[in-house]
Amino acid sequence: MSRFARAQAYPSRQITMIVPYPPGGPADVVGRIVAERMRGALGQPIIIENIGGADGSIGVGRAARAKADGYTIVLGTSSTQVLNGALYTLSYDVLNDFAPVSPLATNPEVIFARTALANDLNELIAWLKANPNKASAGFGASGAHLAAALFRKETGTQFTLVPYRTSNTAMQDLLAGQIELVFTTPDRLALTQAGTIKAYAVSGDTRSLAADIPTFRELGLQTLSFTNWYGLFAPKGTPREMIGRLYAATVETLLDPAVRSRLAHQSYWGHL
Repeated sequence: MSRFARAQAYPSRQITMIVPYPPGGPADVVGRIVAERMRGALGQPIIIENIGGADGSIGVGRAARAKADGYTIVLGTSSTQVLNGALYTLSYDVLNDFAPVSPLATNPEVIFARTALANDLNELIAWLKANPNKASAGFGASGAHLAAALFRKETGTQFTLVPYRTSNTAMQDLLAGQIELVFTTPDRLALTQAGTIKAYAVSGDTRSLAADIPTFRELGLQTLSFTNWYGLFAPKGTPREMIGRLYAATVETLLDPAVRSRLAHQSYWGHL
């Protein structure tokens, strides 16, 4: 079959999108919103396969070893495709084992803490300084780990960093009073409605989540101004015409106002 004919026939069956984290997390939310709409653009279903573990590297490793036939893609993140390469010894090359398809969305990191500790971030920092090593901060992905480590360094505070398999579990422990802080993405903001925890600051450049949540930058913590990103990748060697077909379907998906609205409702910004 010629390359042109192969491109015309693709896809002829369902596509698997590996999400390298457990269900319910930020990457899973983005993946499911995008996959649902891409089904219409491609004419074939996209099935989500959650493969969590090792900060996303198990699922991404599975994608790197998958057949490069256009029927396996992976939802990569700034953690899995960048930070993990600096933090861990991986079974794959983050630069050379994947073909980028398209960026999808971005979102910031947020610091959540128990409201009993402080009224605002400055009070929270003061409490942490007055109580060195008495607090624990939970995190899931390496992006949150980076935010927590930078926060500790920039503020001169001392607290224990506690890794969790998922940030959902970390938030559960925060609500239960088992830990004092959590660094995670803003899709957990609804949990603050109970009043026992609060979002104290956001790593984005603007107060885009809510008018009462300041940025780290405006509070003088310049190094904590960054966002996480999410994107689609295919195994290295996937035919370029198939990458192009996937890219076109992604663009169509992200231009859909309904998709952009769903992403924004979860505090993600669709990226084109």
